[in-house]
Amino acid sequence: MSTNAEAEEEAILRPRLACELYGHAEAEQTLLEAYRSGRIPHAWLIGGEKGIGKATLAYRLARFVLANPDPASAALRKATSLAVPDDHPAARRIAGQAHSDLLVLRRVINEKTGKMFTVTQVGDIRRTVPFFGSTAGEGGWRVAIVDPLDDLNNEGENALLKVLEEPPPRALLLLVCHAPGRVLPTIRSRCRTLILRPLAADDVFRAAAGAAGETAGDLRAASQAAGGSVGRALTLLEGDALELRQQVTGLLDRLPALDPRALHELGDEIAGTQAEPLAAFSDAVNAWLSGRLDSGPQEPSRLARVAEVWDSVNRAMRDAEAYNLDRKPLVFSVFGQLAEAARG
Repeated sequence: MSTNAEAEEEAILRPRLACELYGHAEAEQTLLEAYRSGRIPHAWLIGGEKGIGKATLAYRLARFVLANPDPASAALRKATSLAVPDDHPAARRIAGQAHSDLLVLRRVINEKTGKMFTVTQVGDIRRTVPFFGSTAGEGGWRVAIVDPLDDLNNEGENALLKVLEEPPPRALLLLVCHAPGRVLPTIRSRCRTLILRPLAADDVFRAAAGAAGETAGDLRAASQAAGGSVGRALTLLEGDALELRQQVTGLLDRLPALDPRALHELGDEIAGTQAEPLAAFSDAVNAWLSGRLDSGPQEPSRLARVAEVWDSVNRAMRDAEAYNLDRKPLVFSVFGQLAEAARG
């Protein structure tokens, strides 16, 4: 297994172990009240920028539902949050990836290459059909988390639609999505949408400190520069990521104008095979695109154009990492497409 793949795997699995939720009390109450009503929608699209706690909230709901299978129970009526004690059997099994009634669908490591697949495998998405078609192992609910929905290709999205169209009883499908604005209407219309907003800098700091296990000297600065994203704050603590992100953000702020010399310098900064510089570049670009997709009412043609750019640049960045491609041409290609999107 490569170092890059190990780092990405760790980042993906981190929300599964997170016991605290910061800054999303209103969203948590929405889910709690929906479940307590006994009429919770079978599918939720949990959207918002990358790294702000969407997957953490999805796992928190899954843990709560599997620990409290009866929405009408007296104990649940008294609940004020979705918190479940760490030592609860359901919490322990989820933490150990051993709960038979929870299915997590995400990109995995390609055993042949030691690198992460660039998309969630369609065969994994199709596992939802037999999973939801079987009886819950503990007689309660079956819960599937797709983390994130953005990693599905067209074939994967079509496979997911089959489950959304015919939801079985006592089933929950939680779709984590970084860019809800580009989700297919056929998927979005079959889900209850819950949009999370970027966290306050203090919440980012507390969550990042808990995840990092320490209050590193640069953590406060990283939290201030993270734009409300815990994942981004943690990324910025890696090497020179904070400085690199500020460099990329400065160029993004000047779009559609392009500075070839500055782009050359940026290409030199992220050259090589290390994961952190490319991750910082990718994260800054996706934050910019996410802002374009979720900036209020827009012409459908404009949204479609930004969604196309999102798909194109993310495919290019994943390929650059997977195949160790030269990153300077990637920088020029990505910024060229972003400039076109900025012109609208």
